[in-house]
This record gives sequence, C-alpha cells and structure tokens, in this order.
Amino acid sequence: MQVAQDTVVTLKYELRNSEGEVLEQADEPLEYLHGGHQGMFPRIEEALTGKAAGESLEVYLQPVDAFGEYDDTLVQIEPREKFPKDLEVGMRFEGGAEDGDGTVVYTVTDIADGKVVVDGNHPLAGMALRFLCTVESVRAATEEELEHGHVHGAHGHGHDHGHDHGH
Repeated sequence: MQVAQDTVVTLKYELRNSEGEVLEQADEPLEYLHGGHQGMFPRIEEALTGKAAGESLEVYLQPVDAFGEYDDTLVQIEPREKFPKDLEVGMRFEGGAEDGDGTVVYTVTDIADGKVVVDGNHPLAGMALRFLCTVESVRAATEEELEHGHVHGAHGHGHDHGHDHGH
C-alpha cells in the first residue's frame, strides 16, 4: 500500500540541521494521518505521497516549511519578580500571545540584572532542517480516525477518550 490521502503512516525519523547534526531522533516511530490533517508538515507529506513501506527519503525544509522564520518581536524582557524563584535558562513557560490569539511557549534565554529574557520562537525557528525518514508501514485510516482527524491506538497522538480502542 502506498502513502495517499487518508492513510495512516508510521515513520522512523531523524531531524537534522543543515550541517547534518541530529537535533531530534525518534525512539518510537511517529504515526500520523496523511492528507492535510495538520499531523505533519505539508512539505513532508508531499514528499511521502506515493511511497511504500521500506522506502526512505530525506526532505530539506526551509524555515517557512518547518517552524517559521525567527521573529524578533517574540523576544521579551520581563522583570525577574514575575517568575518563580528557581528560574533557570532553558526553562519554558506558557504565556498568552500578544495579539490574544492562543498561547505561546516562551523559553528563558537569559537572566541578568533583575531582568529575564524570554523567547517565544520555537527553538528550531529560522533554521533550515533535514528530515530523514523511513516509512515503516502504511494502512487505511479507520472511520473514527478520519472523523477526529488524527490517529488512534498505540502510537497515536491526540486526546484520550478514556476508553480502549481494542488494540
């Protein structure tokens, strides 16, 4: 079976930067619902379409195809007292987006002189990435998965409905 609209694809993958250093490696295969259900970057879906189990590919992603360009306006300086005592660089906080639309995860990038610098960019924003993957399996999505727009079952991400799907 080939990767096509509304199939569930299981991938082993590695994410590397443009220099080839591994940024993220999946111990567990990643399973997603293919076909524009927001489960995967469109650029990768495009490259995977028509592939079958056992095939490997590498997709080169420009920032715009991945986590977006680096946005300087997402870097903010806040007074130290707004944060918990045990604050460390690298810690993450969820905060409201400036435009009131959803939440942004801010990463603490600097603490100095009673001020804290937080950066709301994704850690991989502004980076060109190489996505190396191997298709492990492809199956048709169930009706329920299509209805919910994401995968259910062992590796599925998404909300827990509190009942077992019988896997």
